[in-house]
Amino acid sequence: MATTERKPLLLDFEKPLAELATRIEQIRQLAEENNVDVSGQIRQLETRALQLREEIFSSLSPSQRLQVARHPRRPSTLDYIQAISDEWMELHGDRCGGDDPALVGGVGRLNGQPVVMLGHQKGRDTKDNIARNFGMASPGGYRKALRFMEHANKFRMPIITFIDTPGAWSGVEAEYQGQGEAIAYNLREMFCLDVPIICTVIGEGGSGGALGIGVGDKLMMFEHSVYTVATPEACAAILWKDAAKSPQAAVALKIISHDLKNLGIIDQILPEPLGGAHSDPIKAAATLKAALLDNLDQLNRYAPQELRQMRYEKFRRIGVFSEVTH
Repeated sequence: MATTERKPLLLDFEKPLAELATRIEQIRQLAEENNVDVSGQIRQLETRALQLREEIFSSLSPSQRLQVARHPRRPSTLDYIQAISDEWMELHGDRCGGDDPALVGGVGRLNGQPVVMLGHQKGRDTKDNIARNFGMASPGGYRKALRFMEHANKFRMPIITFIDTPGAWSGVEAEYQGQGEAIAYNLREMFCLDVPIICTVIGEGGSGGALGIGVGDKLMMFEHSVYTVATPEACAAILWKDAAKSPQAAVALKIISHDLKNLGIIDQILPEPLGGAHSDPIKAAATLKAALLDNLDQLNRYAPQELRQMRYEKFRRIGVFSEVTH
């Protein structure tokens, strides 16, 4: 799990908070040097800093939430797995000669219950991101994920997936290897599995790359995560031939958790610590674990046939609307 002791990486809209924090530290140092009691003033400034943080993070625009979702120190799939599982063993390989590092998974125990956990894995720095292809899985990655899910189905273990990718790898080689077929095959097979499936968007959920492990009985989403058919930059480039209009596209795409909950696409919003999941990863992991256990408790009560039918009906409801003419 990522720590919070390192020097923070500030987003643009967090600069007023940094300036206020700097001012507080300067006053504190001057007070110590001159042996002056300014504790009252410091308390007022700290209160103001807390209020300012609450104001900023309660009114983020979709494009600002996207920045939070992409924060390089936002907890990753492996961070959450290590934080919430009692024990964990990563599995490797797609049984076709590949082992895509952009999609990881394995078996573990969650509060004593055997489960299979898998998800997209981004890197922590440039070198790691290149090694993991920035969380963009290849066809082999999705076949690897399906192997894990079939293993879970065979041994009657619930499946937990973590979504965090800008999209599936779109290179020419990925097309040669059958990217579209691999994702489509996963979509079909996940509807047929007999065990509970819980999917959580922990960061950026983009396009078919997210859907390839996103068919579940419950779809949860962290408060500042995003879930979208295409990145706002790609959407702006397609519609307006201008990627600079991505903030406008982000609004139109309805990518944030509250919009998606209202549209009936996601089932549950997981609140994040003030400042985003990266500001307190341990607290974010505790929130995630509690939600997973609660949903597993509910889903474990259903027979396999009931799970499959409810999963089918859940996705059939998405996109249904009524048109009123005058």
